[in-house]
Amino acid sequence: MTALHPAPASMPRTPGEHAAGTALAWLSDDQRATVEAGLHREPFVRAAGAELVNLASNDYLGLSTNPAVLAGAHDAVAQWGAGATASRLVAGTTRAHVDFESEIAAFLGFPAALLFSSGYLANVGAITALAGRSDLIVSDTGTHASLIDGCRLSRARVVVVERGDHRAVRAALADRAERRALVVTDSIYSVDGAAAPVRELYDAARAHAAALLVDEAHALGVRGPGGRGVVADAGLSGAPDLVVTAVASKSLGAQGGIVLGPTVLRDHLIDRARTFIFDTGLNPAAVGAARAALGVLRADPQIPERLRYNVLRMAHRLGVDLPTGPDGSPETSAVLSVILGDPQRAVAAAAACRARGVLVGCFRPPSVPAGTSRLRLTMRADLDAATVDRAADVVGAALGEVGAR
Repeated sequence: MTALHPAPASMPRTPGEHAAGTALAWLSDDQRATVEAGLHREPFVRAAGAELVNLASNDYLGLSTNPAVLAGAHDAVAQWGAGATASRLVAGTTRAHVDFESEIAAFLGFPAALLFSSGYLANVGAITALAGRSDLIVSDTGTHASLIDGCRLSRARVVVVERGDHRAVRAALADRAERRALVVTDSIYSVDGAAAPVRELYDAARAHAAALLVDEAHALGVRGPGGRGVVADAGLSGAPDLVVTAVASKSLGAQGGIVLGPTVLRDHLIDRARTFIFDTGLNPAAVGAARAALGVLRADPQIPERLRYNVLRMAHRLGVDLPTGPDGSPETSAVLSVILGDPQRAVAAAAACRARGVLVGCFRPPSVPAGTSRLRLTMRADLDAATVDRAADVVGAALGEVGAR
């Protein structure tokens, strides 16, 4: 019987033979290079009850700890258990899932909605179910990674245009040979809070028999009438050839992804979206929390205005410019971006803020282009003016400490 041992190092190797134990050796070199470039990431452990003002989360309305939202999660667990236990197509779906889908669809003005276990999976599932090898997707340089991955996995031909350039979208659609086409965009770009020209993109898509998919992840609860988003603000709720995706993990303070559109779209996704078919359903606690959060938002449509006030107050205190709309007027979302350029400086500024009790986002490549590393502050509607002012003082001091002021 031949011994299964590697050949001694002194013996020449035959073609195709490789040294044992070295297949992942490249990881150490890659890690060193990542650290030296200031791009290593390491999640820190948050202690329960830690006294940090959180300006890094996407809990824009402060609903993740709202008593009604917590009660919704508790009630769902008591009724349905801790987990969905399987794919919704295998073990069935709870009444809570279906009720939330109906409620969010009605709130956003669409005939139907389908709930996925995350926003990432909702975007990937929707795009891959709507476009394939013989189709065209037109995307832009500001889209979220989930949209980018959906485009890649679809195997469609993908044309990337500059962020918000609806004229380039028209040109790409006009030049296509493909029968079907899909335009993909975020309504609010997550890095700096700027808004996409959704109405112009919709008109461009419709003029060339294409569908438009708009990701409202950072707009739900933030923009539009009563927090219904940029699509509603543009008067497009429920419009034909329009698909909207959203999340329960930001303004609703829970978890889950949502795809909205006509009933036939929901039916198609159930049959074709692999991230729905082969994924365990969203856990009942998240569904219960999301339903309760939506109820809070419906009952108090002024919550987005309180968020807007805090964004404007923080921007004024820090001297940060807000994105501007087509008419040059400032636009508000929940996001403020302070560009520092160098990733090491951004890391140092974020650490200085945390040491002073304020948690801020630190965005570096590949999340942002090289040379644009930044602090990303996400405001919340539940913060009072004194807390906003104190946080602004902390961020300002941290920026001065790293030489950015």
